[in-house]
Amino acid sequence: MIIQLDNKITEKQFQNIESALMNIQYKTQHIKTQFKEYLVCIGKKEFDIRSIGKLEGIEDIHRVSDQYKLVSSKWKIGKTMVDVDGVKIGNGHFEMMAGPCSIESEEQIRTIVAHLVKNNIKIMRGGVYKPRSSPYSFRGLGIDGLKIFHEICQENGIKIVTEVMQVSQIEPMLPYVDIFQVGARNSQNFNLLDELGKVDKPVLLKRGMSGTIEELLQSAEYIFSNGNERIMLCERGIRTFEKAYRNTLDLNAVAVLKEKSHLPVIVDPSHGIGIRKYVEQMSLAGIMVGADGLIVEVHPQPEIAFSDGQQNLNFPEAEVLYGKIQKTRELVNEF
Repeated sequence: MIIQLDNKITEKQFQNIESALMNIQYKTQHIKTQFKEYLVCIGKKEFDIRSIGKLEGIEDIHRVSDQYKLVSSKWKIGKTMVDVDGVKIGNGHFEMMAGPCSIESEEQIRTIVAHLVKNNIKIMRGGVYKPRSSPYSFRGLGIDGLKIFHEICQENGIKIVTEVMQVSQIEPMLPYVDIFQVGARNSQNFNLLDELGKVDKPVLLKRGMSGTIEELLQSAEYIFSNGNERIMLCERGIRTFEKAYRNTLDLNAVAVLKEKSHLPVIVDPSHGIGIRKYVEQMSLAGIMVGADGLIVEVHPQPEIAFSDGQQNLNFPEAEVLYGKIQKTRELVNEF
């Protein structure tokens, strides 16, 4: 059960609500986010929900049987819209995120930012901390690279989404990041999720390589229950037995997540299939199944990219894709 508390609730009203829940043997957890206050209530005893809902200090009350309660669609009317300082994602707002797998140099950043500005793309992706399978692969430019990344993007009105890999990185990254990305390898790093719940910055949460939909939603619950409602879910492909492509982009998951949760759902076709020539088709398919946005890897010269060049689009390929995305969205809006 989820209780939404009134914004003007008094201490006495709060105590009365907790006392009433204790009397029916329900445990409560008080959640305060940047927008609202909630009581998440756990118990098995049957009771008339109206007996609690009529208490002063309660704005709304809902039965939610899912283990992931706060991110469930069962209690919230309408879908969540995440506002990234004026750039809106979800609840009817679609947004593109594009950029390289890795931030490599100032020149590279400036070249890609110019491309994004030309194509009216407002969010640039790019990793400064890179989790790589081999310790000898390029692992990013770190905080110094992020500062350059931030400066150039800020000059051009571009927002930044970049991956955070551990708790100790959050504080130094905070002034330079618009959206924290949690990568597939950290999807169940619960210490990291707890701490990201304590910051007022949006979080793009990627599905684990072998993660189930319920595990992704439970991970999002960690962030929400620590105080941060600004969460976006990301389907980025899962590991299966198939060897013809890098991952299996699970577009079933997009439709299911949109039904199970009120959070925006982003599709990452670049990681999802891992082969450049198929990224366009998977991007358009993601839109058709209801994605609220795409995060696509784009590089001026994918052949010499420091990482994942095989799945990065070059600029001409990307511009063809942007045009088809617009047409596909217009088609979807007609339904």
